[in-house]
Amino acid sequence: MSNIAIVIEERAADIGNFLVGRLLPFRQKRMVGPFIFIDHMGPDNIAEPRFMDIAPHPHIGLSTLTYLFEGSIMHRDSLGNAVEIKPGAVNWMTAGKGVTHSERTPEQLRSTPHDLHGLQIWVALPKELEKMEPNFVHIEEPQLPHWTEDGVSYRLIAGEIKNHRSEVPVYSPLYLIEIKAEQDATIKLGDHLYGESGLYILHGTVHAEGQEFGPKQILVAKDAKLCEFEMKAGTSVYIFGGEPFPEQRYIDWNFVASDIETLKIAREKWENHEFPKVPGDDGYIPIPPVNPTLGQKKNQ
Repeated sequence: MSNIAIVIEERAADIGNFLVGRLLPFRQKRMVGPFIFIDHMGPDNIAEPRFMDIAPHPHIGLSTLTYLFEGSIMHRDSLGNAVEIKPGAVNWMTAGKGVTHSERTPEQLRSTPHDLHGLQIWVALPKELEKMEPNFVHIEEPQLPHWTEDGVSYRLIAGEIKNHRSEVPVYSPLYLIEIKAEQDATIKLGDHLYGESGLYILHGTVHAEGQEFGPKQILVAKDAKLCEFEMKAGTSVYIFGGEPFPEQRYIDWNFVASDIETLKIAREKWENHEFPKVPGDDGYIPIPPVNPTLGQKKNQ
């Protein structure tokens, strides 16, 4: 019996100056474990006049995770953090009851054409922590657990697996693992996975259950414990997932919550300019009309 429950194809989404590849949410699968939103950003050439200039915007009820393969982004937030995100580092911002941040091309790169490529991810918070105080952590690449087995390189970006634990302070049981194969390899991780599990193919080819899959696809497992697949040489994949929440989740714009009233309040606060400001960045993104998918529950 097949263990592949669904295959999600990357879809184009407009975030202003850029088109990104939207992976989650998907109409047939709103979440995978606590992962509620994944965008594949780039690869895109950044040059005058097209810079990344995402003005201050708010979040509630989630943690954002930015992980770059190429390029650089300047992160500023209402907690007073100003950090340049570089490839291999993990930028982890927990919004809780409310935070504001901006994402822009660093000043020193605005005169130098360069490529920007990475993943931007939202991880929903457990219900009891949705209104926690916001916080921010930046983890540099050397701090992330990494190991090699049978010619395959593993890096644990967030969470815990196989007695390895990332320093990223997650708030529910989850994992995000980078796997790179220099040679053909068979990957058997099922004994170490838990909850729901998805596999995103960034580069190369994956064979599973007699089928071939390529870049810009997510394979969602019916049973994480049965996770087994083959990677061709030069393939890079990301396995993510964890324990799903018992409650449904709702999304409106940049807000995530387990009840619609909380989203309505956040929308009004942003419209009334009541969210905290970002020091050194006085931009503002007007809130769009109410999301037509508001109230759509997650798949269990």
